Amino acid sequence: MRKDKKHQQNTGSQVTGNGNVKRQGEQESRKKQKLVEIHQALNSDPVDIETLRTAAIGEGGLLTDEIRRKVWPKLLSVNVYNLPAKPSKDAREGHKDYNQVLLDVRRSVRRFPKGMRTDQREVLQEQLIDIILDVLQRNPQLHYYQGYHDIVVTFLLVVGERMAIAMVETLSNHHLRDFMDPTMDSTKHILNYLMPILEEVDPELHCFMLRAEVGTIFALSWLITWYGHVLSEFRHILRLYDFFLASHPLMAIYFAAVIVLHREAEVKTCECDMASLHHLLSQIPQNLPYEDLIALAQKLYLRYPPALLAKRAALQSRKSIAINSFKDFQLATLQQRPDAVLRRQLLRRPPAALPDLPGEAPPTAASQLVKVAVWGISATLGAAALAVAQTAMEWAPDILFQLF
Repeated sequence: MRKDKKHQQNTGSQVTGNGNVKRQGEQESRKKQKLVEIHQALNSDPVDIETLRTAAIGEGGLLTDEIRRKVWPKLLSVNVYNLPAKPSKDAREGHKDYNQVLLDVRRSVRRFPKGMRTDQREVLQEQLIDIILDVLQRNPQLHYYQGYHDIVVTFLLVVGERMAIAMVETLSNHHLRDFMDPTMDSTKHILNYLMPILEEVDPELHCFMLRAEVGTIFALSWLITWYGHVLSEFRHILRLYDFFLASHPLMAIYFAAVIVLHREAEVKTCECDMASLHHLLSQIPQNLPYEDLIALAQKLYLRYPPALLAKRAALQSRKSIAINSFKDFQLATLQQRPDAVLRRQLLRRPPAALPDLPGEAPPTAASQLVKVAVWGISATLGAAALAVAQTAMEWAPDILFQLF
């Protein structure tokens, strides 16, 4: 009998093992298929933006930083062959926000990769300051807010300085536009969408939060930093950025709603008072089931679109620039040419008309050795190693334009 029992246990273990192998094989197959679809979408003329959005929203998002460097600009209609020049230090002189930006960036040490040398991080922090002030200087209608740097640093770490300027500028005039008003009124308006979502999905939970008078301020830092300030693992932040860049500007508030819904049991067993509930909700868990929550947020967005939620009395008093401009923004992204075409068009222009292209300066022997080292790391450890190494060198994001 013991032998039979042992045999059955071993057989069960083998089945489980085979099941895991099968699931892993299926996951790898789906990843390969996604890579093929992304490649085809990027090379379509015009670029197949809908496929790229689907890939960014779907399970696993855009998979690697190399892919993000190709897809993120397309999601924002950024031409990687027509990037802004490197910021001048003159932008710092007399800028009204310089001191606040400096303070915020100096406090942002934890947003940089663990193990990065201090001198490398300080170079990136200087670039972060320059990017923020450059965008603000060229867009006087935009007003800096604390937390903006948490969004900008994410783009700097993934795409490098010049592309980050172009992407952040576009994002600031669209998805983030309501946060960049002179007052917090528009931001409060966006936060007001949270409770109607909860009311539609879980009226009991909604009533509990109303009785506690907790409000929505617990989700403020989530919203205005796209969760960059409250999540500790960079991979989770990147996954959400894939999702938000491919979605409606209000998707970050739908994601806030699904976090609260996910914690329903904790909320309902909490003391029904403002202080206790605010403390609970403001401490965002780090082990969230991100893929499940992203899928649910997308589902709720389709079931309860912003236009439906806006019929609530509290949401009728203000107009959102981000919401009102989103349809035109989406339509504009559909007319983009693939990078291969943009490159050919650029090369046909007379030399005098060519912009200051990335990577044109003649490389030194030292820089060539560094490049070889970085690409060696990439081949050995994959995209994550490349991303960390790239962020410490000014040339790294630029050379990608020549390689892809």
